[in-house]
Amino acid sequence: MLIQQAIPRLDEVAGATAIALDFETASPSAGSICSIGLAWIVDSRVGRTAHCLVRPHDMRFNPWHVRIHGIQPRDVEFEPEFPVIWDELLPHLEAVPLLLAHNAPFDIGVLCAALTRYGLPWPSVSYLCTVKVARAAWPELPDHKLSTVARHIGFDLRHHVADSDAAACAAITLRILADHGLTGMNDIQSRFGIMPGRIGPGYHEACSTPEARRAALRRNRMPAWLRGA
Repeated sequence: MLIQQAIPRLDEVAGATAIALDFETASPSAGSICSIGLAWIVDSRVGRTAHCLVRPHDMRFNPWHVRIHGIQPRDVEFEPEFPVIWDELLPHLEAVPLLLAHNAPFDIGVLCAALTRYGLPWPSVSYLCTVKVARAAWPELPDHKLSTVARHIGFDLRHHVADSDAAACAAITLRILADHGLTGMNDIQSRFGIMPGRIGPGYHEACSTPEARRAALRRNRMPAWLRGA
């Protein structure tokens, strides 16, 4: 059974230091959001979660995606499309200093694709990929999939249920802070050398290490023929 949880009022999550987010999509089309999960970190704990079902723009569901998350067209037929939810969500993203996502290239890519498709206003916000941070924090793990890392910290994950995935992402971040004696999100960069990504109107910079970012800048300065284009 798919249980929805409303996005809280801003005053209910006042002082949040980060929001973890997770998207489930109906098809390989990056903007085909069918579910959004959110988790707010408030007072060094997962304070609130939310789960919204979303009607994709074209209602095309790929069977492989349905097998992953279990969401069927009938589950979202009468749900709002993304712009309705974005009106409520945008003030939250603008009120926190940091977004969190496990495998951020996917979730941030989905967000950017949806904003572009609908012509919606972009937030200006930094984000961290908790896959990258988990790799640095626990290199001994066999892999750093969400299910593996959640099991490592003892989190009871309902994988591909968006609010559970978002809550796991937030819990992983809090556990990394605790395990490594860090006092806040800003300490992650200094401890592990991972630079937050950033998105804004017409702008996207990936979460990466300083070395990877310098390498990307060098590649971008090369002539196209040297880049193998």
